[in-house]
Amino acid sequence: MVPVKFADLGRRPYQEIWDFQEACLQKVVSQKIASRTDPDIHPDLFLFFVEHDPVFTLGKSGKEDHLLVDQTELRSRGVDFHKINRGGDITFHGPGQIVGYPIWDLDQIYTDIHRYLREIEEVVILTLKDFGISNAGRNEGLTGVWVGEEKICAIGVRTSRWVTMHGFALNVNTDLNYFNLIVPCGIQDKAVTSMEKILGYNLHPDDVKASLKQNFEKVFPIKLQAYEV
Repeated sequence: MVPVKFADLGRRPYQEIWDFQEACLQKVVSQKIASRTDPDIHPDLFLFFVEHDPVFTLGKSGKEDHLLVDQTELRSRGVDFHKINRGGDITFHGPGQIVGYPIWDLDQIYTDIHRYLREIEEVVILTLKDFGISNAGRNEGLTGVWVGEEKICAIGVRTSRWVTMHGFALNVNTDLNYFNLIVPCGIQDKAVTSMEKILGYNLHPDDVKASLKQNFEKVFPIKLQAYEV
């Protein structure tokens, strides 16, 4: 099993964690380069969970007109906006949503980005089943996890030298009204849902995080280790 350093970062502003991810990615890439001449160096792998302050993020292939309000209204609502370097279009992060950021050297697991995406989806699908949402699955041709025609988890990643960053965003107790201000993931004819909306009650985020951790270890050949940030 590949050791992965895990930390729950709590609630943090988006820019702070984006900068943190970039620093971690550069550290892993540097370790990876150094390991070519020093076999005693093993690049670190990280997995971070975080809850963000309200923010819309637009991926490098996204369209700005999928943000349906202007910057003045965003400021009045207390919502940030960032153009970022992951794949995909526009999405929302905010309270009640678990965001997961694996920063992994895929050379230590497998160099197959499509399999990586499908297996992140599988982690989330298994987690939803743990809470009685048995009809969660994939929507052919679309990334993420769906319940019927409604997306419950968005996924977007970036890789550099087979080192990943960004990840997934699972709507647990998320205020879905924020998604009315965008065209979520650039998909015009699909809606967004949450675990709370489906189940009819507010979930404890720690319970969902515990399930996600177990399912990461079930789906991927990894072993999570507590990490102090």
